[in-house]
Amino acid sequence: MASTEPPKAVTIHERCRIAPPSDGGAKQVSLPLVFFDMVWLHFHPIQRLIFYQFPCANEHFMETVVPNIKMSLSQTLKHFLPLAGNLIYPLESGNPEFRYIPGDSVSVAIAESNEASDFHYLTGDEPRDADRFHALVPVLPRPEIDFESGFKRIPVFAVQVTLFPDTGICLGFTNHHAVGDGSSIVGFIKAWSAVSMLGAASELSAANFPLPFYDRSVVKDQSGLGNTFWSQMNVSRMESLPLNFPTNRVRATYTLHKNDIQKLRNLVQAKKPGLVHLSSFTITTAYVWTCLVKSAAGAGEEVDDNEPEYFVFAVDARRRLDPPVPAEYFGNCVAFGMVESTHGQLKVEKGFSMAVELIGEVISKRVNNKDEVLRDAGSWVSKFSELVRKRSMGVAGSPRFDLYDTEFGWGKPKKYEVVSIDGSESMSLCKSREVEGGLEIGLSLPDKKMRAFAAIFSAGLKI
Repeated sequence: MASTEPPKAVTIHERCRIAPPSDGGAKQVSLPLVFFDMVWLHFHPIQRLIFYQFPCANEHFMETVVPNIKMSLSQTLKHFLPLAGNLIYPLESGNPEFRYIPGDSVSVAIAESNEASDFHYLTGDEPRDADRFHALVPVLPRPEIDFESGFKRIPVFAVQVTLFPDTGICLGFTNHHAVGDGSSIVGFIKAWSAVSMLGAASELSAANFPLPFYDRSVVKDQSGLGNTFWSQMNVSRMESLPLNFPTNRVRATYTLHKNDIQKLRNLVQAKKPGLVHLSSFTITTAYVWTCLVKSAAGAGEEVDDNEPEYFVFAVDARRRLDPPVPAEYFGNCVAFGMVESTHGQLKVEKGFSMAVELIGEVISKRVNNKDEVLRDAGSWVSKFSELVRKRSMGVAGSPRFDLYDTEFGWGKPKKYEVVSIDGSESMSLCKSREVEGGLEIGLSLPDKKMRAFAAIFSAGLKI
């Protein structure tokens, strides 16, 4: 029987709220949503896990690790007040905003795995039961409706710390996408890591860490996209549905080494010598996309050759806007690229080089062109709505993101997982932990399709 509750694989020892320091002088903060934020109002929460191999007994965990985690989180939130606040969503008139009021806090769960041996299973690369990860994921508190004030108060961030006795620790993060894109949330995690390593006596400052930038006026909206998106999102009210269990999926990790990427690049250049945009991102995503398309037959899917196939990706628009937005800007600032082909075109041998050409063309002519990057922004919401019913693939993450360098005093991470891809047709993407210049790809698929994909992925690298 389907359920919205994941398997009970952990024991929750404590649920608490962590607020920024009361002596930090934090005042009420209100941030309007810009059009980049509006797109994500009804998107599913983003869920990340970072595993650390760190032999730790329960006593040390509860008496030393947990207090340090709470203290460092509080200190970090002083610079990231929107994460401790709420999304204020009007019930009738008005516009949404992020609001922090002194006393607001982040929900934190302290947990312990019922099976310490699960750590080694969960941190592997081979296909693993996707459901087993969800007990480690924090749940955002339920929204509260204030009828008197006329708005819904929606928490945007939650944390869970799970001990695998004498084996390791897992940090889990869940965030509402509207509060910040991958660059912003990764920036917060890195800041928290820095505070943990600096110690209680030290303070984050612009001198030792790039602090977040919140001024919304740097995002120019001369076309009125904010009002357009709010009208569309406020009418649709497309609340994201909770994931049902069992998901009947497995998760697996694949790594493309630097020489693998170069080998694939050489293959494309031999077939299409005129192509110039052959970045690691383009090569990697095109390869994974076409391997997935080809795996449909092995998974028993009957797909007509004329069936459209879409690939959608987000790019950091901060430096691509005119004028550019500071790199430390906290919020959403991503533009989108969309590639369309057909199943028949992508499943054949030349499908990979065609995918590289299509993705590279969108990046060079649209995404990297300041005059073009927002040209079709007004249709983003409608395009995404249509893709729900079509064969499409997306990307969660970026080759720029390196969470394998985030330390909390337990050594470098053993494994990073984006759990939220279980609820969408997306690949996760980040720098490789083990391989310099390599990229790590995470997938969540039905077991039969994962096995078909793995065979095609491996065979393609042996050419």
